[in-house]
Amino acid sequence: MPVNLALPDPDKLFPIAGVRIGVTEAGVRKPGRKDLTVMLLDEGTSVAGVFTTNRYCAAPVQLCRTHLGQGKGIRALLINTGNANAGTGADGMARAQSTCDALARKLGLASEQVLPFSTGVIMEALPADRIVAGMDAAIADAQPGNWLRAAEGIMTTDTVPKAYSSRVEIGGRWVHITGISKGAGMIRPNMATMLGFIATDACIAPTLMQELAWELAEGSFNRVTVDGDTSTNDSLIVMASNRAGNAPVTSLSSAEGQALKLAMLGVAKDLAHAIVRDGEGATKFITLQVEGGRDAAECRRVAYSIAHSPLVKTAFFASDPNLGRILAAVGYAGIADLDQNLIDLFLDEVHVVVQGGRHPAYREEDGQRVMRQSEITVRVGLGRGHASDTVWTCDLSHDYVTINADYRS
Repeated sequence: MPVNLALPDPDKLFPIAGVRIGVTEAGVRKPGRKDLTVMLLDEGTSVAGVFTTNRYCAAPVQLCRTHLGQGKGIRALLINTGNANAGTGADGMARAQSTCDALARKLGLASEQVLPFSTGVIMEALPADRIVAGMDAAIADAQPGNWLRAAEGIMTTDTVPKAYSSRVEIGGRWVHITGISKGAGMIRPNMATMLGFIATDACIAPTLMQELAWELAEGSFNRVTVDGDTSTNDSLIVMASNRAGNAPVTSLSSAEGQALKLAMLGVAKDLAHAIVRDGEGATKFITLQVEGGRDAAECRRVAYSIAHSPLVKTAFFASDPNLGRILAAVGYAGIADLDQNLIDLFLDEVHVVVQGGRHPAYREEDGQRVMRQSEITVRVGLGRGHASDTVWTCDLSHDYVTINADYRS
């Protein structure tokens, strides 16, 4: 069960003018499930993407990078679940290209105007024929209000669809933002999430889109981890249809740019948090705040050291305040000149460690009370400077092993 994560309310998801979405069942891997999604973008929509840093990346990731680089104007996204088309070599590239070619022909576009995305099992041939056969139904289904159906259609081991909306007033005009994502395991994005799509009707200078995509990824998806694995298929796509009628945003540092980025970052964070809350087998949502670092990078290093420790994660699952495990993870995070006598540690409001040692007032029952909660904040003070950063993670349960042991069956 996800941690305090409700099903999205379709009535609270804003359609985005200039974006239509169609979803169908193509039988990519299993019958009877939504597994093929198309997003159709009006001419004039600006698109940018951020992709996995995993050097062993999937064929669709390689094609997306190439097609975005052509500068022809992206007009369609093609998304399948059930098969990652990763580890498939030249054949996988050819199959991904063939699906782009087919959708482009059906829509009267150039193939380079289509971006393909795949998620699912690695090292299996993409059933391109089934994807092509399902395209007509997906296109016929396309309408602006299909965001929740799309969130369902991109799921793999997710237990609930992930979709959020927001709106903000820019220059006297309401601007709308809606996003969906999928991901539950193999999550340490190192760029974005496994798959994420965020669209706005805001008018934005096309030259800002890549910067905006990077900043959204850095402030949200690049701050979450479930198990420390960076997927072969991670992709975050940001789209602006330029239909809201606001004066175009020409700088992200302007008042309008800051307001828009803040609203879009809110949606991105909600999506990123939902991935952790729905992490495979998760029972706890954990916020790791590291303060007092010399720079944000070393704060993140410490936070991820804690977040990726199996001993820490299993202690959280058991509600066991075995907090020496956290201190050990801080110590091996790779800060060579760390002074352990300056370290502070809090569980929510409970002060556990002061100046490197157990706080005189700390009681085991206080730590256990916090550890039993479904949402926990761990705050570490390094005593080295004024920088800080935050990472969100979850615990590690028996179910995580079961889900991943049986993933292909």
